[in-house]
Amino acid sequence: MKEILRAFPRVMGIVNINDDSFSGDGTLDIGKALGQALKMAEDGADIIDVGAESARTNRNAIGISEEIGRLLPFIDGFETLCAETGPRDGYQIWPPLLSINTWRPEIVEAVLKTGRVDIINDIGGLVDDTNARLCFEFNAALLIMHTVGEPKVPHTSQHYHDIWEAMETFFDDRLARARAIGLSDDQIILDPGIDFAKQCADNLAVYREFERLHHHDLPLLLPISRKTVIGEVLGITSPAERDAGTIACLVRGLVARANIFRVHHVKAVADSVRVIAAIRGDFSHGYSHSSASPSSASRGG
Repeated sequence: MKEILRAFPRVMGIVNINDDSFSGDGTLDIGKALGQALKMAEDGADIIDVGAESARTNRNAIGISEEIGRLLPFIDGFETLCAETGPRDGYQIWPPLLSINTWRPEIVEAVLKTGRVDIINDIGGLVDDTNARLCFEFNAALLIMHTVGEPKVPHTSQHYHDIWEAMETFFDDRLARARAIGLSDDQIILDPGIDFAKQCADNLAVYREFERLHHHDLPLLLPISRKTVIGEVLGITSPAERDAGTIACLVRGLVARANIFRVHHVKAVADSVRVIAAIRGDFSHGYSHSSASPSSASRGG
């Protein structure tokens, strides 16, 4: 998976199966959620990241059975959904990888048992080793996000002497634990966790010096979509009105050679990625809408 994620800038589309998403795009209707995923796939999403619980800390956690009950029908329908269409072009991963955005081991185990999930997006920052062990057992990739403390708990007063020192200490610890369990570098993705236990200045520092994470030699996800930090810079309270700022963060991420961009507005970002990639000469064999797409067999771990 490591090489296919690095072969071209990848777009991760966000699907929220809930009624309290911060961006207001969530739905409890599984058919509608699958329709959103289909549109994202057609627009160029390489990965679909689906979550059933809002990460907002001013909302209580939902029950384990409720979260599983929202996710399993989506997972069941995802494979059929992809068979209804085809890749946008030869640079899109097809079928798109399926990522599940969660943190509790009970949910991780339930979704991995389906055999249809490629990535666990652990927004808990690997609170303990259980999710890493489950990814090893089921041969799934683990996306490790930097954060502090338990999910669903506000960390608005968190301050760092040096955000980069704190982040590197965190990743050194989590990577050592994941590798000790047996996860290979082909199964690990890093996420600096924009807006999670960070203040505006911290988030801007992460964007500004994002290249520093490359020394881990792992795929890097940069969260850019409609983030609070964008709203703070521009004075925009509505997340849905932050797409222009999202594109600005995308450009910064492309300059910094981030590998994956997690977004709501897939088409705008996928279009931007392809134009900028063409300008900087990333298309090694020339750009073609009809090129053969990477197959699922080439994903690896």
